[in-house]
Amino acid sequence: MSREHLKVGIIAAEHSGDRLGSKLILALQETSELKIYGLGGPSVSSLGIDTPDGMHYQDLQVMGLVDPLLKLPSLLQMRKKLLKLFIQEKIDVFIGVDSPDFNMYFHKHLSKKNIKTIQVVSPSVWAWRQKRIHAIKAYVDLTMCLFGFEHAFYQTKKINSLFLGHPFSELKQQESHSIKLKHHLDIKHDFISILPGSRKSEILQMTPIFFEAAKAILSDNPDAFFLIPAANLELANIIKSIKGIEDIPHMIALDAAQDFMSISPVSIATSGTVSLEAAVLGSAPIICYKTNTFNYAILSRMIKTPFIGLPNLLLQQPLFPELIQDQLSPESILSTYQTVSGNLESYQPFLKDIHKAITGIGFSAAAKAIRSLV
Repeated sequence: MSREHLKVGIIAAEHSGDRLGSKLILALQETSELKIYGLGGPSVSSLGIDTPDGMHYQDLQVMGLVDPLLKLPSLLQMRKKLLKLFIQEKIDVFIGVDSPDFNMYFHKHLSKKNIKTIQVVSPSVWAWRQKRIHAIKAYVDLTMCLFGFEHAFYQTKKINSLFLGHPFSELKQQESHSIKLKHHLDIKHDFISILPGSRKSEILQMTPIFFEAAKAILSDNPDAFFLIPAANLELANIIKSIKGIEDIPHMIALDAAQDFMSISPVSIATSGTVSLEAAVLGSAPIICYKTNTFNYAILSRMIKTPFIGLPNLLLQQPLFPELIQDQLSPESILSTYQTVSGNLESYQPFLKDIHKAITGIGFSAAAKAIRSLV
């Protein structure tokens, strides 16, 4: 195969995975002429991708243990179509971004056909279901880790990996006055970001609790104003339809997450990547998670770490509060908000440590590592 041409199969359907996938594809385009096949979100799709008819990236955005079971027939059909596309087009390399359980099927089948396989974003094998490490060792040629401690874990297992680093390492807190002008916000308000997540299922689960908490915060602080970023128009409309939003002063906007967090000293965040984004931007996250009883009964027995929030995992200490399952309520969010907002200066010394923990080799070096494999 000529080094000037590369056929890439990619699956990058999650919101954060879509951003990662697009950055990696752009870096690869600096080294090669690419033809891209598979499934991506808006950012990856904008780079030109051949996707099977009738398939949409949001079909893969499922949460917990029950949702995937309910959608199993359609997920299996998607998986079959994508594998057929990759084999039919004779791709040179497969890149699975996030979604490790879904992607492992492709790693396994494609590696058996001598197609190089890359997993971007390590599955949390250091936290739970550690037996997955055997499948990674057998079927994944290179794992790109977002965090340094993950790369160190793989090294102890003698598995090929690199410390890519996280795109949030490049984030800078935006200037407050210009953001308020941009979004026509009253400078007298005390801004609080509500970050319900980027999946429909988690928005429906978490946002009603957040809105009740916002009402309680507003009663305590009449100057409070709530900023709610949405990943796309569909999710914005879902947020607008949820009961309770009419009772709080708010703004919903697309592509405004970093703006909103930059001017919010505190964020109320569904556990996930967004809690790290908030911390990096200086918006102390109250990290929240709740699922149905069945999901939690299983997950709580599988998780082997004392924290679920990414900033706390990176620091290996419970710096930012975590409200999980029965601990999560509008009342607990209110009391936690009062504590956090009164102690904001205590978080500042740790921001450099978080930044160091997410700064890796970067996408250009990662693209060269892929080229060295193919």
